[in-house]
Amino acid sequence: MCQFKRIRQQVWAERRIGFVAAGVAGCVVILRVAGLLQSLELAALDQLFRLRPSAPVDSRIVIVSIDDADLNQVRAWPLSDALMAEVLEKINAYQPRAIGLDIYRDLPVGPGEAELQRVFQTLPHLVGIEKIADDVSFGVSPPETLKQQNQVGFNNVVVDADSRVRRALLFWTINGEARMSLSLKLALMYLDAEGVTPQPATVNPNYLQLGQAVFRPLGANDGGYVRADTGGYQILANFRHPNQSFRSVSLQRVLAGEVPPELMRDRIVLIGSTAVSLKDFFYTPYSSHTMLGAAQQISGVELHANFISQILSASLDGRSLLRVWPDSAEWLWILIWAWVGTYLSWKVRRLFYSALLVVGAGAGLSGVCYLFFAFSWWLPWVPPLLALTGAALVITGYRAHLEEELKKSKEFLHSVINTIPDPIFVKDKGHRWIVLNEAFCRLMGRPLDELLEKTDADFLPVEQAAAFWQEDELTFASGAEHESEEEFTNLHGITYLIATKRSLHCDAAGNLFLVGVIRDITQRKRMEEELRRTAAELVRSNAELRQTEDRLRQMAYHDVLTGLPNRKLLQDRLNQALEWARTHNQMVAVLFLDLDGFKLINDTHGHQMGDLLLKAVAQRLMGCLRGSDTVARLGGDEFVVLLPAIPGVPDIARVSEKILTTLAQNFALNGQTIPVTTSIGISVYPTDGDNDEALMIKADRAMYSAKELGKNRYALYHEQQYEQPEPPKLQAVELAIDSTVDPTADPTADPTDQIEELQQPR
Repeated sequence: MCQFKRIRQQVWAERRIGFVAAGVAGCVVILRVAGLLQSLELAALDQLFRLRPSAPVDSRIVIVSIDDADLNQVRAWPLSDALMAEVLEKINAYQPRAIGLDIYRDLPVGPGEAELQRVFQTLPHLVGIEKIADDVSFGVSPPETLKQQNQVGFNNVVVDADSRVRRALLFWTINGEARMSLSLKLALMYLDAEGVTPQPATVNPNYLQLGQAVFRPLGANDGGYVRADTGGYQILANFRHPNQSFRSVSLQRVLAGEVPPELMRDRIVLIGSTAVSLKDFFYTPYSSHTMLGAAQQISGVELHANFISQILSASLDGRSLLRVWPDSAEWLWILIWAWVGTYLSWKVRRLFYSALLVVGAGAGLSGVCYLFFAFSWWLPWVPPLLALTGAALVITGYRAHLEEELKKSKEFLHSVINTIPDPIFVKDKGHRWIVLNEAFCRLMGRPLDELLEKTDADFLPVEQAAAFWQEDELTFASGAEHESEEEFTNLHGITYLIATKRSLHCDAAGNLFLVGVIRDITQRKRMEEELRRTAAELVRSNAELRQTEDRLRQMAYHDVLTGLPNRKLLQDRLNQALEWARTHNQMVAVLFLDLDGFKLINDTHGHQMGDLLLKAVAQRLMGCLRGSDTVARLGGDEFVVLLPAIPGVPDIARVSEKILTTLAQNFALNGQTIPVTTSIGISVYPTDGDNDEALMIKADRAMYSAKELGKNRYALYHEQQYEQPEPPKLQAVELAIDSTVDPTADPTADPTDQIEELQQPR
């Protein structure tokens, strides 16, 4: 069960941030899709509008306002047809590019009907209004004359559930007939003079494009909206600040002719009511409640002026329309901020600092949303902020649960480990001591309150602290019980050699602890060091014994003077050669050599010269034989050559002749030229015997036969069966080497080659 808890805790430790972030983000997305956050998100949008700097006055639009002062002056509402005709003619005299009449004229009003109809017929750039009937209000018909001339635009406004206008309606299809709004109608008249006409957008032919601006219709779930009614062709309204956004003149000034001509020339002139008594007002994102009164409203004519300004600015000035992210990007945005809240709350242990960081992250989110809004991007604000704080609260609650369980675990562990005599420490994942027993405090030389919540690095030398840290990390990573040996220097400067057994434990809440049990192994290590030194001395003694053994073996099986195998080693090799020859049906030859006149050389030149000669003879013999052959010295001037696996008697004869030729060459020893020859007796297996003793005796006898025949020759034991060849007639050549035989000379060199070299002229 504990193993399962540990595995579960490890998985949670590695993935808790992702799990919590994904879970919180998922819950926020569900709230967002359900529409429960729409009102908050729309309120956040309004706040972004209010925080945005005011745009300069749009001089392309002029409003002729009819306020309460004007109504008191004319003492009538609606304005009579005659007065309306007079106003329109006076405005037209200023040569505006378009005139928008945001006043219903579905019925005649007082005198002057014919005159007003005449004015309608003579002003092609005049646009009247109609109201299309909807679910909440009746419709109002447009002036018939303007309708026939297609100079009518509807003034219907889309109002959100909180009574605020955040969307502009450009088109509305009624019974298959597309109708255009007042704002779009006037904007198109203005743009036509600029050479800008409506055309299908390249990205989607169903979208309206004016110049480089593409008016993407609003989706039902765009931005903060959820399942919004997006009938017709709606776009997000990008309002200007209500204070001094457009130039305005009163009706009285127009009638009095007090308007500067340049104010209206080549402009769009909107005529509408701003009188409070007429109640033609709307709430916008800038309408906020204040301590001094109700929220500020703008008149209907100002509302249409904003819509016209937005269309003109996007088409001519490159001012971006409000844009939103797709749903997938919004969900990822929410997940990112949920992860930020989870990460900050988990990494920072202190609640105050954690909360401070989360607040700072929320401020950063607000700053990012504001910065993007400055570039006309409406980013979700409330859902990521909710995800940020929600994730932080979840992690904070989980931490509180862990702290409570950790407190219980500490109390339990402390009560248990104090009964154990060995030093014991308990660490958290930050390598801090959280529980210590009294034996550990005595080992460290400090009281408990000074050690708790500290680490090895606070008290131990750097190298020792690093070693402890590495071993702790190994245990945390593997999860397996682990034992290691370290040096430990306490605060009194006493260094111990300790063995630390580490293991991981977890409580019911998944808190992970590293428990270490320390044993003092200083005495044991000293004994082990003594044993290692003793073992090293034994190894050295064994090596010396082996060297002595090798020397004794060399002395037992080799001739001391020449280094050649002696009689005993020769006997062993001869028996091995005979055994192999019996198995493989091969021949073995034994050549018994005795130097001719060696006693005379020894008596004449001394024993030292004789020893040098014997060494030189040994060198020449080894140089003219195969690697598998054996040259042995029996004693004095007697040598034996063993030829195992020799093919036949002719091959034995060739080897013998080569030996005779090689040894017949003069030796240059210590500046003296020493001539010497040899006599060779030969016995052959199986012809002359089948054991070593018989072959040696018969080879010795054959050697004496060779001496009796004149020396410097070889003789086979059964010489009557073979024709004895004439001994080689060798001309003595005085060697040009005035020194002792070089013991480093190549033993495999052919003496015949050496003789030929020495015969060259000096």
